Amino acid sequence: MAASTTTIAFEGAEARRVDVQAQFAGGQPTFAVVGLADKAVAENRERVRAAFAAIGLSLPPGRVIVNLAPADRPKEGAHFDLPIALCLMAAMDVIPPDAAADHLAMGELGLDGSIAMTPGALPAAMAASRFDLGFICPEACGPEAAWAGGELSILAPASLIQLVNHFKGRQMLSRPVPGDLIDSRSDVDLRDVKGQESAKRALEIAAAGGHNLLMMGPPGSGKSMMAERLPGLLPPLSATELLDVSMIQSVAGLLERGKLTRSRPFRAPHHSASMAAMVGGGQKARPGEASLAHHGVLFLDELPEFHPQVLDSLRQPLETGEIVVARANAHVTYPARFQLIAAMNPCRCGWAGANGEACKRGPRCAADYQARVSGPMMDRIDLHVEVPPVTPADLALPSPVEGTSEAAARVAQARDAQTERGRLNARLTADLLDHVAAPDRGGQELINQAAEVMGLTARGYHRVLRSARTIADLDGSDGVRRVHIAEALSLRRAAPGAGVTETRKGRVSARL
Repeated sequence: MAASTTTIAFEGAEARRVDVQAQFAGGQPTFAVVGLADKAVAENRERVRAAFAAIGLSLPPGRVIVNLAPADRPKEGAHFDLPIALCLMAAMDVIPPDAAADHLAMGELGLDGSIAMTPGALPAAMAASRFDLGFICPEACGPEAAWAGGELSILAPASLIQLVNHFKGRQMLSRPVPGDLIDSRSDVDLRDVKGQESAKRALEIAAAGGHNLLMMGPPGSGKSMMAERLPGLLPPLSATELLDVSMIQSVAGLLERGKLTRSRPFRAPHHSASMAAMVGGGQKARPGEASLAHHGVLFLDELPEFHPQVLDSLRQPLETGEIVVARANAHVTYPARFQLIAAMNPCRCGWAGANGEACKRGPRCAADYQARVSGPMMDRIDLHVEVPPVTPADLALPSPVEGTSEAAARVAQARDAQTERGRLNARLTADLLDHVAAPDRGGQELINQAAEVMGLTARGYHRVLRSARTIADLDGSDGVRRVHIAEALSLRRAAPGAGVTETRKGRVSARL
């Protein structure tokens, strides 16, 4: 007798349908799983046998064939255990055949018949709703799956015996309750930062328009401290954004008992991170830090210490908002619409130009250190701000009057204006810039001069216009004026040690 059920295979954050078919045949006792399954799937025959023995079942003598269709789609992960067991129980008449056929199942089996948690319950539940099927998942995944919607029928058993008793009417399982929607906003506040008014202004502009920001300064000047306070300036995730972020976190196994938060992600990988850790990949093409920061902030501290190839791998997602992990048998796409915030020292020793001091290794130290970040990567960063060292006089001052709440209110007002346009300023296309960010006559003359003197690329030219549009929104101005262009250009200046480029940009700054 043959039976069938449904499960999913993950391609990035997408859940693709997989039909599971089981059949008993005569011949030598074997258990074969076909359909391009990986080692974790192929090993489930032993887990299924042990789980069946734990609940008093045994497979019939003869050959057992399990087919995972479509056969040319790779199948990875231990979540295939439960659908295979469900299909076999239907073929053995332990449960009604339509009970297996009407559900999408996922879960890993323990040797004692328990059903263990597996990542990806939320996208799997969304897929079940899309396929008009019920959903069966481990008890630990129930609160996560319940976020898929109230109309979806969800069963979350803790063991195989509970599932069998439910289908036989002996022990009815209730629908799980969605996990908590928590507020994980940090207690850190911009009031903790003393001095650094220009850097805090750049941080506010970055938050208002979704711009990428680079802070350069000596150790202890507060770069990391300010970056950690950026999420507090950003508005909470919308319902659509919350679903997108939660789907990625679910695939990565980061949702604890279905708890969701509307706070934007903040990811700060160490500079030793590999390319697979940053953009995704590895043996099972898991999401990387860039995708985990989707709709949030990716903070790269000590930017030049990252491997140059790892940094350059971020150039495409900074433009397109997605990452494509190419494999010989598949191309996996992950969303990666993040805001890049970076921090770096001016040179390897960190003190070049600080308090009038000179680098101990001379100008070449700063030039070589900054050259570790490629020009195309730097060109994709909208705002560049120098963060001077904090003096003892600054530390002795009382806390600033304005903090995170006041700056966040201005950011929210600026973003309301962008919502009416349909997108953030950092994502305005070239044709939209002509309509919403066209500067006045004085501003146009200034940016034309700056483009020649500073050697702005076409990308840099457009990024200056986007930043100027954000500054105008913070000022409540309908148009982009010369003063907005001037401030945006001042945030495109090169860092100390850039040689001739710095001299040229200094001339532009003098004109401003």
